[in-house]
Amino acid sequence: MTHLEPGMTAPDFTLPDQYGRPVSLADLRGRKVIVYFYPEALTSACQQQACDFRDRLPDLSQHGYAVLGISRDPLERLARAHEQDGLTFPLLSDEDLAVHRAWDTFGEKNSYGRIVQGVRRSTFVLDEQGIVTHAFYNTRAKGHLEMLGKRLGLSS
Repeated sequence: MTHLEPGMTAPDFTLPDQYGRPVSLADLRGRKVIVYFYPEALTSACQQQACDFRDRLPDLSQHGYAVLGISRDPLERLARAHEQDGLTFPLLSDEDLAVHRAWDTFGEKNSYGRIVQGVRRSTFVLDEQGIVTHAFYNTRAKGHLEMLGKRLGLSS
């Protein structure tokens, strides 16, 4: 596992979306992409983050960004979250954690003062060639989209 940094090429992947359809990062070449990893669908913090992305998607799309959310949840849970929250971008399932490990978003983390193994909430911004322009590890759900918008120079 390598901590991804700006200037690095993002590891490619193909994962099933909430309906089982394959989504490949390589197919999004030519567009800027925001890939975010979150611990578990249908939990309050992850739901807040997904809804913040949903609400901000028109502005992100206008600036050429596609959004992909990735968790280790099974497809059924992702479909429920997608429907319940009215999401307009794909949620991808990485149950075997291969993509999480390639992007260094799974491993030791501090959870309420204890060191545990788990998903590190993280967000990556890629340019049209799949090069990382921003890498944010161990983010918080609350206020994340506001910070991201400022870093990308987008309107509020």
